[in-house]
Amino acid sequence: MRANYEHNLRPKSQRLADLQNRTAELERELYDTRVSLEHELVQFANSEEVPSGEALEGTSHGHDNADFGGPAHVPEERTEVLVNHGRRSAYSPGLSRRLKVMIGAAFVALLVVILVIIVSGGSASWPSSVATVQTEAAIACQNPDVKSEPGQVNFACAKTTRQILWVFALMTSNDNPNFADTKTGRLGLEPIAPAQGGEVAWSLNLHDPYSPSNPTDSLEVAARAINNIIGGATLTGTDGNVLVQSGLESEPTNCIRYTGSRAISSRRGFPSLCARPIASPSGQAALVADVYRKWIVGASPKAAQDAAVLFENATDPGDPRVQVILKQLSASKQSA
Repeated sequence: MRANYEHNLRPKSQRLADLQNRTAELERELYDTRVSLEHELVQFANSEEVPSGEALEGTSHGHDNADFGGPAHVPEERTEVLVNHGRRSAYSPGLSRRLKVMIGAAFVALLVVILVIIVSGGSASWPSSVATVQTEAAIACQNPDVKSEPGQVNFACAKTTRQILWVFALMTSNDNPNFADTKTGRLGLEPIAPAQGGEVAWSLNLHDPYSPSNPTDSLEVAARAINNIIGGATLTGTDGNVLVQSGLESEPTNCIRYTGSRAISSRRGFPSLCARPIASPSGQAALVADVYRKWIVGASPKAAQDAAVLFENATDPGDPRVQVILKQLSASKQSA
């Protein structure tokens, strides 16, 4: 995912749906206008006296069968004929112009609405800090060591899933690299304690010393931690033996949620991984929710689901669920 997000507008599909809804509304208005006009025409026809001996347009010229499909109309049909076909000497020219004006005005209104929607593109957007973290994440993801070892899982920095970094930073620290939690001792953007970050940092070939308040350092540690949670890792025990630490993809039940298949691929000395790639939006969102709960000890299911919603709608800040979450985050920031 590029760090520079250019799409703060609603997706084209959403804008199309808005246009379709507005078009339907205007069509209903046009229909109401036509019904009102027909009602006026009926009143006009009933109030005007037809001179004796004057026939309807069709019958006066011998075209009663051709024009109206039958013999001379009975009195009850007279009003309907006037409405549908008009009278040559009465209202046709003037009233038809009026109808054209009404229709023209309605279509002009429709065009204005379409232009406003296209130009404005909606007012919803991510907090300005998101763009900053996106840029910092792009720099952090240049470190090749953020992949899990030895499985080489790189969900956190893949172009299509990199938003997990700024989503987690937004959820846990409001994108503030100087964030400090006095209760847990957590510092910086990544939601783990400084000691844990230091343990991860040694494998990233970071400069010394590692600083959790440095956004790039913090996001590199975050990326590696996320990838380890997903793909597992190999560790060296105190006795010198290699220990295989499983990840979320090591469980067949998890793989069903993420890929739709229980199939697992395994290699000696490597953590097991889902045999199928986690490619669907729903599967990726489920994985993000599980990572959040693993990473934030004690995180509520709702918080994990909120993280998944933000991840899924990374290009659609106007989604109503996103707006609710952003308001809640803003309120919690102000209360803090």
